[in-house]
Amino acid sequence: MLSLILDINNAVKNVVWGMPALILIFGTGLYYSVSLKFFQLRYARVWLKHTFGCFFNKKNTRETSGISSYKASATALASTIGTGNIVGVATAIVAGGPGAVFWIWVSAFFGTMIKYSEILLAVCFRQKDKNGKYFGGPMYYIEQGLGQGFKWLSVIFCVFAVFSILGTSNLNQSNSIAAAAGIFGVKPIFAGLAAALITSLVIVRGIKGIANVSAMLVPFMACFYIAGALYTILAGFNSLANTFMLIFRRAFSLNAAGGGIAGYTMMNALKTGFSRAVFSNEAGLGTASIVHAAADAGNPVKEGFWGIFEVFVDTMVVCSLTAIAIINSGLYASGLNGAALCAAVFSKHLGGAGGLFLSLSIIMFALSTVLGMYYYGEQCLFYLFPGNKRVSEIYKIIYLLLIIVGSECSLTFVWSISDTLNGLLIIPNLIAVISLSDIVIYLTKRHLKNEKR
Repeated sequence: MLSLILDINNAVKNVVWGMPALILIFGTGLYYSVSLKFFQLRYARVWLKHTFGCFFNKKNTRETSGISSYKASATALASTIGTGNIVGVATAIVAGGPGAVFWIWVSAFFGTMIKYSEILLAVCFRQKDKNGKYFGGPMYYIEQGLGQGFKWLSVIFCVFAVFSILGTSNLNQSNSIAAAAGIFGVKPIFAGLAAALITSLVIVRGIKGIANVSAMLVPFMACFYIAGALYTILAGFNSLANTFMLIFRRAFSLNAAGGGIAGYTMMNALKTGFSRAVFSNEAGLGTASIVHAAADAGNPVKEGFWGIFEVFVDTMVVCSLTAIAIINSGLYASGLNGAALCAAVFSKHLGGAGGLFLSLSIIMFALSTVLGMYYYGEQCLFYLFPGNKRVSEIYKIIYLLLIIVGSECSLTFVWSISDTLNGLLIIPNLIAVISLSDIVIYLTKRHLKNEKR
């Protein structure tokens, strides 16, 4: 039965992650980048001032009825900085070769403008409940921005999102938690039960509870992992030049592989790199905009800056460090995969502490993602079944149960399903992001004029 499910899933995945999807993602990011004169580079000082600068300016973390922009970003980063940054990068390199890393970078570079646009639109078209709290996301900018005639597209987005979240959050992340907990002698089922218990204690407090935990956990776990990854890379400093040469050479390799046609190696690296980048930073999925819509943000453009910041931190920093550490170690062709490969890489230079370091990083990354993604699914169901608390309670139970189920799933099955669900989610979201580009471009240019005054 499992074999049949995988065969069907692979057939669907080959379609949704085929050339049309890659062109859609790349084309959207390229269009926004060119239209806004490569804003992510030319105006780095501007978006960094309004994002990274918030860490040193307390007034930018104020809250009234909702959550601060910083906490919204922390929650979004909690959802994006997950196992995709460690295990996902490892599987990408094994499946697509070192060249996949280059395409992860390309996807992230153009993805910054996609995620920026998603958040900007979410704030523009968000709604307010009777208690004065904001809520929104792609389902609202699809319906409100494109018109009531496109409500069906919003419904499709929400349906895809719920299933994608249940797959990428519960199954995927809990699977990694269970694998990481194994180093401490914890059985997978008990690791899943513990993760489900912790999640239930946090999500019962709603978005404020999730945001408060994320605001504390994300900076610590990111700095912890970055420090360990940098040490591992610098320990093999002499191989760094060869590592980068290998990444660029394999990214454009036109050699055949396994008797296939010429160019297979490059296409495989490109497809794997793009899918893993999207899985990691969510650019194109639109899900992160859901939490930003709930922020106390008065300026859609400034809130959108957090999207650029999130992709930069998640992919250009965290994913890159993992990738360079793996390739630099020379173990990517050892036959190992996923967490086992990463454990071998970090143990090479950290010794016995390598496995412990990796396990703690994966547990923190995966758990933070489980917490953040819950809110996304809850809001999508709220759109599909407004005011229906019973549906919300059923979703909560299923969400927690799947955390336990995911701890016992196979790695191949989990990652394959996750890629397919993400691919399906991109289509309705990018249709709206492209169609509403005039709004994004106009508001951005107007803001830049005001910045110069």
